[in-house]
Amino acid sequence: MAGGDEAVDVASWYSSLAYDQWVTLPVAGRRPPGRYKHAAAVVDQKLYISGGSRNGRHLSDVQVFDFTNSTWSSLKLSPEPNAAKSEEDSLLETFPATSGHHMVVWGEKVLIFDGQPKHSSYVTVRSLDLETQQFGVVETIGELPVARAGHSTTLFGSKLIMFGGEDIHRKLLNDIHILNLETMTWNKVHATQPPPSPRYDHAASIHAQRYLLVFGGCSHSTCFNDLHVLDLHTMEWSQPEIRGDYVTPRAGHCGATINGNWFIVGGGDNKGGATETLVLDMTKLVWSVVTKVNGRDPIASEAPGRHFEPVARESASAQLQSKGRDIWLLLVATMENITMRQGLILIAEILSVIDFTSVFVMRPKIKESVTRKIYQSPAAAAAAASVSAAYSIGSGKTEYPKQEVSSDTDETKEAKRLLESSLAEVREENSMLQGKIDDLNSTHTELSKELASVQGQLVAERSRCFKLEAQIAELQSMLASLPSIEAEVQSLHKEKSALEQDMEHAKTEQREGSRGVWGWLSGAP
Repeated sequence: MAGGDEAVDVASWYSSLAYDQWVTLPVAGRRPPGRYKHAAAVVDQKLYISGGSRNGRHLSDVQVFDFTNSTWSSLKLSPEPNAAKSEEDSLLETFPATSGHHMVVWGEKVLIFDGQPKHSSYVTVRSLDLETQQFGVVETIGELPVARAGHSTTLFGSKLIMFGGEDIHRKLLNDIHILNLETMTWNKVHATQPPPSPRYDHAASIHAQRYLLVFGGCSHSTCFNDLHVLDLHTMEWSQPEIRGDYVTPRAGHCGATINGNWFIVGGGDNKGGATETLVLDMTKLVWSVVTKVNGRDPIASEAPGRHFEPVARESASAQLQSKGRDIWLLLVATMENITMRQGLILIAEILSVIDFTSVFVMRPKIKESVTRKIYQSPAAAAAAASVSAAYSIGSGKTEYPKQEVSSDTDETKEAKRLLESSLAEVREENSMLQGKIDDLNSTHTELSKELASVQGQLVAERSRCFKLEAQIAELQSMLASLPSIEAEVQSLHKEKSALEQDMEHAKTEQREGSRGVWGWLSGAP
């Protein structure tokens, strides 16, 4: 579908959509410039996109997409009066240039979490009043999280949960920070049980107002397809058993939750983009593939908004260029009750080369979950299994599976395939780590040799220093005796002078005596 210059009747257009298929939403009028690493939020039938990067330059605008007429516009912002300002905002009169941030709707405002502010080592929180179109810095207290990128921010009641990411020194994180939005106080959470491995560019969501689900992401060497759950009541991590379709590892993907179903779109593993749109039944913990697109489709763009490693950036660049255009970002958001009956998943694709914004939508065919899944911790699950086994032995009763053997066999084969795939990934990562260890050992050996050489040179220099110190002491002693030597020299000079005077006097007398003798001989008087 191609967009025209007139407003689009979205309600009638949406009612004609087929289920579980991605299509292009017709967009009317002007479109915003291309960008990547921007943030988005949906408020009252409008999608707000702020900041981002374009050709390496951070942007300072807020673009608005109106769902009611499929048109774009921009906000004219001004600083809030009497609002606190961060150091980089002190001289600005417009919205500060920001990239790699997050937007969260809270009350009448949108909070913007700048993960890596220019002049701060910690996360900066700003507020944007959409009614007055004013912004300002929100002062936060407590245990402030360090500046980071690639983290997740998830709204949980009146609290915001921040997990993982990569700090400004490229250290991967798996810590948890919770911001109380009523008091603007940060607290660092110390959860029990093994947490997810440090990662960034993952996706996170809340289920049943109790559980934080974390899916996928990547380290500096590999991508993940694991699912972790944090019980927000007990602050205990677990990794539950999941079923269903095989899920490929991915990072930089986006997620949207509708009625207990978690839709995952996009992402990639540095080798190619993910072509399948996934949905996780958060109650039954079952993965399903909703639909697939071809590898050249923009929705299959690898790692939308992702911060690539240098090697991965080269790989991704080649993969994206094969499509004939640079695709920077896929953005997923949800709008509830667009027709008062269904939900809508929306993807805004920002293209850099052709410089326009395409909006893709899908009408999901979903069923509302009746019950809520209560995830057991590893300890609780083990205890329950022990009790069940003891009861079975004590009562002499044995319960057999009611499912057919073929079904169990298929599930076993699928589980075996998943385990083999995971084992292969672990072996590959172990091989990479072993290579790094060998390199470190070689470097350690070379450094040890160099240290021994330096230590030998140090011993020689110390010996030379001792000799110099002895010579210095001897010279100091000679300098101390210098005054007496000078006095002796002066005395010798005096004796020499007196001797010279005596000799001169003696010569004079001798000359005078010689003249007297010759005069007498010559008859002189």
